Amino acid sequence: MPIIKSAKKKMRSDKRKRARNLQFRGVVKTAVKIAKRELTPDNLKAAQKMLDKAVTARLIHKNKAARLKSRLAKKAKTA
Repeated sequence: MPIIKSAKKKMRSDKRKRARNLQFRGVVKTAVKIAKRELTPDNLKAAQKMLDKAVTARLIHKNKAARLKSRLAKKAKTA
């Protein structure tokens, strides 16, 4: 446990940020799952948008987002 006042404050803010990040990461994963299951242009667009937001928020790496977007687009093209 932190002793210094600033370390205690950092711990509180990290807890809030972690909760927000976990929630947003779940939303992103859900969007990708829905896009994989039902490949409609709207679902594909929503999943790509969520992946881009996750990269901006530094939740996932940009290459991972690019890989997932590429796979979704490839799957949509064959369907």
